[in-house]
Amino acid sequence: MSRESYEIGLPVIQKAGVEHKIEFVESEALPALDFVRQEGNEGSYDFAYVDADKVNYWNYHERLMKLVRVGGIIAYDNTLWGGTVAIPPDSVAGSHRGGTEATIQFNKSLAADPRVDISLTPLGDGITICRRIY
Repeated sequence: MSRESYEIGLPVIQKAGVEHKIEFVESEALPALDFVRQEGNEGSYDFAYVDADKVNYWNYHERLMKLVRVGGIIAYDNTLWGGTVAIPPDSVAGSHRGGTEATIQFNKSLAADPRVDISLTPLGDGITICRRIY
């Protein structure tokens, strides 16, 4: 959401020789994804990585399913949410309950989505990798 964050990673982007493939957009993610779609980019992305506000993960998923090509990959970070998705809800600290509930619902929704094959990778805080199959 900030140019400062983008510029921290810019030397790595330049070293990889992919700067010409990146258009930095300073915006919240949902409006940026809507804009990209309106520009006629449906099905033109190979990969997307989501590490954002958990309550909107399903909204990101729906938008990305239109932008990522069939066979493409979408990876979602923090899908284990500190392990709280696997413990009784009354054991979750109050400050984490909203994120835990949103993450549990998102995980259930992904598991039921016939448009993707999924794999939960228990690295760090959990990464769910989705392959769009149609």
